[in-house]
Amino acid sequence: MRKPTIRCAIYTRKSSEEGLDQDFNSLDAQYEACAAYIASQRHEGWKILRARYDDGGLSGGTLQRPALQRLLADIDAGGIDMVVVYKIDRLTRSLADFARLVDRLEAANCSFVSVTQAFNTSSSMGRLTLNVLLSFAQFEREVTAERIRDKIAASKKKGLWMGGLAPIGYDPHPDASRRELVVNETEAKTVRHVFDLYLEHSCLNATARAAQEAGLRSKRRVFASGRRRGGAVFSRGQIHRVLTNPVYRGLIRHKDKTWPGAHPAIIDDDLWERVQNRLQCASARRRGIVRTDGPLPVSELSAPLLGKFRDETGDRLTPTHTKRHGRRLRYYVSNRLVTGKTDASGWRLPAPAFEEAVATAIADHLEHLANRHAVLREIGAGRSLDATGKAHDLAASLRERGVSIISAAIASGGVRAGGLRISFDQSALAELLGLSPEDIDPALLYLEAPFTCRRRGVEMKIVAGERQPTPDPVLVRALGNAHRWSAMLKSGATLNAIADRAGLSKSYVARIIPLATLSPRIQEAVVVGNQPLELTLETLVRTQLPLDWARQEERFGFSA
Repeated sequence: MRKPTIRCAIYTRKSSEEGLDQDFNSLDAQYEACAAYIASQRHEGWKILRARYDDGGLSGGTLQRPALQRLLADIDAGGIDMVVVYKIDRLTRSLADFARLVDRLEAANCSFVSVTQAFNTSSSMGRLTLNVLLSFAQFEREVTAERIRDKIAASKKKGLWMGGLAPIGYDPHPDASRRELVVNETEAKTVRHVFDLYLEHSCLNATARAAQEAGLRSKRRVFASGRRRGGAVFSRGQIHRVLTNPVYRGLIRHKDKTWPGAHPAIIDDDLWERVQNRLQCASARRRGIVRTDGPLPVSELSAPLLGKFRDETGDRLTPTHTKRHGRRLRYYVSNRLVTGKTDASGWRLPAPAFEEAVATAIADHLEHLANRHAVLREIGAGRSLDATGKAHDLAASLRERGVSIISAAIASGGVRAGGLRISFDQSALAELLGLSPEDIDPALLYLEAPFTCRRRGVEMKIVAGERQPTPDPVLVRALGNAHRWSAMLKSGATLNAIADRAGLSKSYVARIIPLATLSPRIQEAVVVGNQPLELTLETLVRTQLPLDWARQEERFGFSA
């Protein structure tokens, strides 16, 4: 009886790149040994596959290796029955990773074999042997890593440069055996100029702009592969890294410690200390409060909701700003976006609109409880009327002067899609109302309100609290045009004639006219201003309107 064919794939790996450029390297030696073993099992139906899976210069401490990932993909596709390796540690040096690999191989009905380590995983003794071998492989990898870390730490204590990209102002020593940096005089002038500019401006953004105007550029690098990098204007972050890098003071940094380096300093101690003191003073300044020597008053640039709100992930909303056409635009953004990360769930809210929405939500909250005479814990006719009047006065001030008058009383807040919550500091709120903290009704100290954002072009509309009817002039005008142009069509006018008379394109007129067939309920909501925030003209013209009015109302968010 003929044996079934067992398709065998050979996997090879080498941790370092040393010797890989030779005609016959370690990967080739492993491959030949495995191929010979497969040939010896030909009588069992073993057949070698042509594809090679070689990972050169990659550690066995991770599974993120190109050839290994290709191998696993082919196993999952059912194209491999047996994986052959020279030693188990070529496959992985981690017990946890090996357990995951075994589960994945078993799920695909695939086996593996090591040609230099004979064991049978079908028995308990074989599995024990395998785990012992992997334990030693993982131990060897971890000990090697510890030795490398200790060697780097000891070398840095001696002031040696232990590799990596040399910072601007320095180049690696021409003699590769000497672990030192040498000064690049041209770049050193740039570094000194950056330090001088910061002392002049005391602001990272202003320093970055001044560096750009002065024509200063980052270090230009050409790699062995021919790839070029750098030579661009300095960003704010690059300026900060230059100003805080102890290498320029003649030191070598290792984690949180510094040691005297073998390289000469570019920046003298006096200039270094002055810059560090200036940086420390700037970092201690409360964010969101801007110096008054700028062109705009503090009231326009401060951030009254600084540190008050977090998004649904718990990330703090941080004040930031940008300049556009000479105007300074303020925002509250999730802190993870400030650090440069991209996250679709992060918030970026225009500060004036957000502050107005918060003020409106608080004012609605105060007025609602005042109307119910629920400001005080214990209701008494005279005292209740007085407290109600104070709550109404505070609400009116909020609507007129903005959220800054109550920001100190906001203990914490949260923003999520569709909702806003705010907790108040009892003592601070009582002081604003002219009441005793123990007299305030607990219901006054917490509010939850609807919170909706809608973007139209570059404009974002934010609505919090009880929404007031607000007709959308774009929608109202389009609805009126739809009825007028529809009547003209019924009287025999052509689309071309209507478009010429209106001075608009024929395609635009054709998209607007169907709005006349909207259900009466939707049209009434548009005129009054009670339509859902998501209902815009763009939404309407891009949607194929159902003929049935009930289906129209369901599609555009009108509840029954």
